[in-house]
Amino acid sequence: MTKVIAGITTSVDGYIAGPDDGPGKGLGEGGEQLHYWVFGGPWSYDSESLGEPTGEDAAWLSETMARIGAVVGGRWTYEAAEHWGDKNPWGLPFFIVTRRPEDEPPGGAFTFVSGVAEAIEQAKDAAGGKDVHVMGGAEIIRQALAAGLVDELTIIIAPVALGGGKLLFEGFAQPLELEHAGVRQSPFATFIEYRVK
Repeated sequence: MTKVIAGITTSVDGYIAGPDDGPGKGLGEGGEQLHYWVFGGPWSYDSESLGEPTGEDAAWLSETMARIGAVVGGRWTYEAAEHWGDKNPWGLPFFIVTRRPEDEPPGGAFTFVSGVAEAIEQAKDAAGGKDVHVMGGAEIIRQALAAGLVDELTIIIAPVALGGGKLLFEGFAQPLELEHAGVRQSPFATFIEYRVK
């Protein structure tokens, strides 16, 4: 059965991006350390080439990717990533939640959808029996959680305090009951997995 899984990296003080995130610096000022686990160590926005995850980071990513059949993301993430160069970084059906679905780019790399529930429903249909991954940003994950659409949540905590930026649960005003499902540790991140009750 298809599950909806959400996952995002935060700082220890709960930020998913540092201040002034946007095109050219999608993780904000100082936010690169949030994704050291993705690139196998330190990197910067100006890096010519990026490394690969290793150890527990690579194992978690490989196991998670094997489960995923479709992806849901937000318009701000899409813009901050500079449309991933107009190439789908997942190689899977990718649904972007936006207030302007008519802006969908040609070529079919991304499908623009007007709401989280609709995006998740379309992603389930496209996932071929695999899971749907809600990647964020924070607002999209909060909307999916608030609507009761998420089965599992992984919070990846990077060992950095950013002191400002975008908070994962800012403005989330309802109780969220979680059941602990597992934890992994690497030099660059702690992966905490929950089932959403």
